[in-house]
Amino acid sequence: MSRWRPLAGAVVLDVGGGPGWFRDAFRSRGAVYLAVESDAGELAGLGAPGPGSVQASGLALPIRQAAVDVTFSSNVLEHVPDPERFADELVRVTRPGGTVFLGFTPWLSPWGGHETSPYHYLGGHRARRRYQARHGHPPKNAFGRSLYAVSVSRMLRWARSADAELVAVLARYHPWWAQWLTRLPLVREVATWNVVLVLRPR
Repeated sequence: MSRWRPLAGAVVLDVGGGPGWFRDAFRSRGAVYLAVESDAGELAGLGAPGPGSVQASGLALPIRQAAVDVTFSSNVLEHVPDPERFADELVRVTRPGGTVFLGFTPWLSPWGGHETSPYHYLGGHRARRRYQARHGHPPKNAFGRSLYAVSVSRMLRWARSADAELVAVLARYHPWWAQWLTRLPLVREVATWNVVLVLRPR
């Protein structure tokens, strides 16, 4: 994050960060950390929710427009039924000139089906049924309920129409020399385990 925005004194909103997995990292850099999590169980994953945490939907953030310096969301987008609306909310609450960091797992990537991978390549519903038959319970990330197919190309189309400048597209977890993968339309869908869009609201 500090590549795009100094964090000392910045107000950071973590959307979908569970109980605050990234809290200590942001605070150690001098940021004011706030969090929104929709799932009560996730929110309490480390005990009582910390100060500045609230349970709410990322599709309708209870934050006024242009209120924070940085909006951060890691591996949440594939769990919402309307990714464009979710991403619009991140841009809405971020000040002009601030930074939106949006990381997600593309559906066609090797981990796109999460714990049902690699059978998601045969279809999300089929992968879910196979997982349940094999393990005796449904997967935590059930396709069509808490896991959805989202592509890099879809989110790049959204970014081009958003009220924000697209600053960077990154193949997260890949070394610097493999970043060219994000520029290849079909390859990036299957060869990137995770993709990050960095945007600067106008």
